[in-house]
Amino acid sequence: MKLTKYLSDQGYDLIEGPIRNHKPLQLWVKKAFSEAELYYATLKHAFKSEEVLTEIENQALSVNTSNTNEYGFNIGITLLEEILSSLGLGAVEISAAVKTGKKVVISYDNSITKEYAIGNIESYLSAADFVHPNPQLLKNANKDNILIITGTVFAKNLVVEIETDFTIDVSLIAKLNNIADGKIDFTAKDSNTLKMVSGGNNFFPIAVKASRIKFDRSIFKKLTLVTDDRNIF
Repeated sequence: MKLTKYLSDQGYDLIEGPIRNHKPLQLWVKKAFSEAELYYATLKHAFKSEEVLTEIENQALSVNTSNTNEYGFNIGITLLEEILSSLGLGAVEISAAVKTGKKVVISYDNSITKEYAIGNIESYLSAADFVHPNPQLLKNANKDNILIITGTVFAKNLVVEIETDFTIDVSLIAKLNNIADGKIDFTAKDSNTLKMVSGGNNFFPIAVKASRIKFDRSIFKKLTLVTDDRNIF
């Protein structure tokens, strides 16, 4: 199944940009015609409430290498280099070593999903007050500019297959592995397909579920799910 559709069916959007610091309960501000920006590291820095928030691990949402996205070569390489940069692997410039090809297939493996129930967050906000007087926060709340991340999918491995239009030789693989310095493993899947798998022991965010916090006359009303068709993240 296509990765973006699999995630979308469960309310999640794939992160494809260079920013990759998303966590549940973060607040982001999204004003008209501008990109979303991190606003508060956690909901509790802006709103206080007697309601207890409980993090859940969603066992049903498991991303693996059977869920893939296939891209045209140049688009795929561009996305891949942004992802590598966000993971601190910007020195591995794939485009410099593999200049032409047919397609790029990107997937992830070994995932965990952390999230909060919508009802839990709505109950928290229904009983909440600001942590301190904050005119700018009130302004953004009344304009429905505030987004909250209610769930994040974290993965341990990035898995990429790059189909080239030339025969891959051992010297290219050796060169890439030398640059990657053990952080990425490059192999030849076949004579013209380069496979790479990220290493390391840290999980990194690959998809988010976000909701817009709706206020009416300074009173919280509800959360509404937002998706990447509005270019949120």
